[in-house]
Amino acid sequence: MAVTTSKLIEWKQQKRAIVTLTAWDYPIARLLDRAGIDIILVGDSLAMTALGYPTTLPITLEAMIHHAAAVSRGVKQALVVCDLPFLSYQESVSQAIHSAGRMLKEAGVQGVKLEGGYPAMIETISRLTEIGIPVMGHIGLTPQSVHRLGYRQQGKTPSDAQRLIEEALALEKAGVFALVLEHIPANLAATITDKLTIPTIGIGAGEDCDGQVLVTADILGLTEKAPPFAKVYANLSETITKAVVEFAKDVRRNE
Repeated sequence: MAVTTSKLIEWKQQKRAIVTLTAWDYPIARLLDRAGIDIILVGDSLAMTALGYPTTLPITLEAMIHHAAAVSRGVKQALVVCDLPFLSYQESVSQAIHSAGRMLKEAGVQGVKLEGGYPAMIETISRLTEIGIPVMGHIGLTPQSVHRLGYRQQGKTPSDAQRLIEEALALEKAGVFALVLEHIPANLAATITDKLTIPTIGIGAGEDCDGQVLVTADILGLTEKAPPFAKVYANLSETITKAVVEFAKDVRRNE
């Protein structure tokens, strides 16, 4: 049975962990779906892992739709959620509606993810959910704010922690179906998780979230340097390089 947003909330109540990974093309999406991943996120991290940019900021809405459509074609069971990229939703509520609507219509995803919390995103998310567009929230370290926040852990001071708690509660009230907590202290993530009725999905936020997400390229050893909280489960860089070297030897054998 296909995963739905309401099923995720049921799983939180049942304390059933939610497994999330990223995908950027059809083959990866197909493999993740066959492996039983619950949520497949077409993250704007693909700007870095698949397209070679130094940050997520350069990727366009058109590029995200292109990749999300390929991912959607490879998925039969998982819930597919796509990031709205930088400056495709921050200018106005109407811009966000247009961008999210295109993502659902043209890419076939079941939800969109927006970075940021109270007060900036509350009106936008409320309007999107009112018209039937499922939204996943994202607070803590928000990569689209890299030039302001860097990649430092967020929520370390009492005032910053309280702000994130208030943002989480406001986002739940606005209608998000789940909330990504990125690179915040584990005790803060546990507190937020306990206060919400919607599931939290952690990335570098400890083990007490309702689910976990990592960038697939990191766990497969396809990135130059995985973040400290990402366990590397395979070294595909080495495997692929070895295979290509063997192929080259075979081709050149008759020279």
